[in-house]
Order: sequence, then C-alpha cells, then structure tokens
Amino acid sequence: MAKFDVPGAVLDVELSDEGGHPVVQLHGLTSSRSRDRVLDLDLGRGLSGTRLLRYDARGHGRSTGRQVPDDYRWSNLADDLLLLLDHYFPGERVHGVGPSMGTATLLHAAVKDPDRFSGLTLMVPATAWETRIAKSDEYRRAATIVEEHGLEAFVAAGRDAPRPPAAVPHVTGPDVTEDLLPSLFRGAALSDLPNVVEIVQIDVPTTILAWIDDPAHPISTAVSLVTLLHNSSLRVARTPDDVARWPSILSEDVARNGEMRAQCGKNRK
Repeated sequence: MAKFDVPGAVLDVELSDEGGHPVVQLHGLTSSRSRDRVLDLDLGRGLSGTRLLRYDARGHGRSTGRQVPDDYRWSNLADDLLLLLDHYFPGERVHGVGPSMGTATLLHAAVKDPDRFSGLTLMVPATAWETRIAKSDEYRRAATIVEEHGLEAFVAAGRDAPRPPAAVPHVTGPDVTEDLLPSLFRGAALSDLPNVVEIVQIDVPTTILAWIDDPAHPISTAVSLVTLLHNSSLRVARTPDDVARWPSILSEDVARNGEMRAQCGKNRK
C-alpha cells in the first residue's frame, strides 16, 4: 500500500508488480477497490504477469477528500488518474479498466491524453448525455437525504430497490464517509461523459461490458459508445455467470493489446 498526493486529497494506492504490461483498475461511485471485490467487479483478480495499479478515488475507501463537489467531477478524477500514471508508469501506454465512474474517468483521461492508453475495458457505463439529466437530479436529491437524515436513512431507502439480474446479490453500503458523501453526489451530478466529438477521437482497442435492466447504467450508453468508438466491441451480461467471465475478457484484452506497449515520449516527438 502507498499514499499519493493529488491537489486536495491523498490517494490510497497499491501496485501488484509481476512485470509485463501496465494496467490500471478503477472503481465506481461510492465504491472502492475493496468494495468492488465484494461486488465481483474486481476484474484484476484474473490477471497475472502484469503490473496492476489499483487505487481508491479521492473521497472513496481509504483515500481522503474535501467537501468540495467540484473535486469529484469526472474530468477532475481524470486529472488524478493521469498524475498517478505519470508517477507509476512514466512514458508508457497503459491498459485501463473500470466500471461506471471508473469508465467515465478513463474516457475523460483518454480525451485529455490520447497517447496514454494502449486499450480500454469499460464496464457498465453510466447514464450520459440525454439520460444524464434525470440521474443528476437523483444525485442531488440523494445528497440532500444524507445531509438531512443521515447515511443510514439513505442506505435504507435504497435497500429494496431492484437490482440488475446480472449483479451479485450482495447488499453493501457506500465505502464513503457520511460527511463526504453529499459532495460526491453533487460532483457526480455536475458530471457527464465527454461529448460526442471528443469520444470519436479516442482510437484504441476498447471492449465495453454492459448488463441489462439497470437504469443507472443503461444499455443505451453502451450502444452509443460502441457506435462512436471505432475500434470497439460490446458484450452484454444477463446473469451473474456472464459477469463471472469478465475477468477472463480483461485478460484477453490486455494480452491482445500488449504488443501495442510503447513509449509515450517517442509518440510525442
């Protein structure tokens, strides 16, 4: 475990170094790398022979954060990611993987630094563009619930909400402290995926992993992304067994794109 300073936060980081291609793994909103293991969204557990970097985003898990909603905009989380990659994998192209907010962070980072990534494995992309408006309103309401009634009231309110059929049946609370959670929600409400013109400029091999019947992560976003990203494919999970195959898909993606490993510095000269 290690600590890494970024503006306004200290990130909790771990690097599993088995040599080989560099990979960075992110998590979703209100989650963490440890919570994603419980939710069976830790795809890195199937990797070997790589240098796998995992970390908790600012305000999540063991990382610190401030009560500043702007800190948690997805574009700002992308800046944190790029700082980490510059430190741990300087000058190298990295394979990125992550669900929901992690997917959004990776896309923003790929727009900001197109030469940084050798490939992407994007999981359950969240609402975006037209579908983002209603979700942003929902996040603002959630922030108010936490502020006025507390974290337990928020968790209780969502306990009986229907879950996607492919998701594991574990029920876990946010891996975020109660004082920071409203700021995280408001930061998410201020966020969206990069615009269409920016998305189409991303040109690396990309696999999109989606699942059915999840209004927060609609198939429509995944379909739009696979249409916009020229070198992409879509896999849709309908059962937990389908999701259980996702780590092997990541392993295949990393192996396929490993030969694209190159020095970013050479590309920029």
